Amino acid sequence: MEMTQEIQAQLDRIERLTLIGAKNTLDIKEAAIYTGRSVGYLYRLTSERGIPHFKQAGKLYFSKSELDEWMQQERVLTTAQLNTQAETYCVTHK
Repeated sequence: MEMTQEIQAQLDRIERLTLIGAKNTLDIKEAAIYTGRSVGYLYRLTSERGIPHFKQAGKLYFSKSELDEWMQQERVLTTAQLNTQAETYCVTHK
């Protein structure tokens, strides 16, 4: 019986992830799964206006494309990119 419950839980998770993949707009629980952040953290970010979101009838919603942009905001450059920027700076600021 325990194995059946475990398989059902895995199937439920797969179904939930499939639905999230098909949607453009997510509720807060789906956004937490999508971003890998906790619901509480997302609530804090929305109250601080630190993450793009929508509010409709007291519920929070998130655009997946805006979440992608938000998650990619603070890109860390590679060493090669930093070296290129440093070389450009040195050449242009003699």
